[in-house]
Amino acid sequence: MTDTLFPVAADHAALERGTVLAPRFNSDGLIAAVATDAASGEVLMLAWMNDEALKLTVETGVAHYYSRSRRALWKKGETSGQLQTVTELRVDCDQDAVWMKVAVAGDGGACHVGFRSCFYRVVENGALVERP
Repeated sequence: MTDTLFPVAADHAALERGTVLAPRFNSDGLIAAVATDAASGEVLMLAWMNDEALKLTVETGVAHYYSRSRRALWKKGETSGQLQTVTELRVDCDQDAVWMKVAVAGDGGACHVGFRSCFYRVVENGALVERP
């Protein structure tokens, strides 16, 4: 992806140690986004953002994502009431992933299946076991 709403880092030093947000989106124009509960640190979900979703998240303080299945921008909690207010947003060392600490509104859940976290299953002896 060549057109983006964000600047491109001038070099590795600027990318890794600079002060400019210059996210590196993958070939599909997406960046991985991890959301954790701001209070407990629990991992809530992994989703994807395009440049518009990341820009809206930064500007509004509410998590926005890009749905790969629907191919559409998605404001988390817009219909469920589980809005994610971003209390801190970080990028990794080479700016190709973001980590958000969020406060979740509504019932506090993050998963569309109804669990608090999207990571509600544990692998035990090769099988998935629900552990909310």
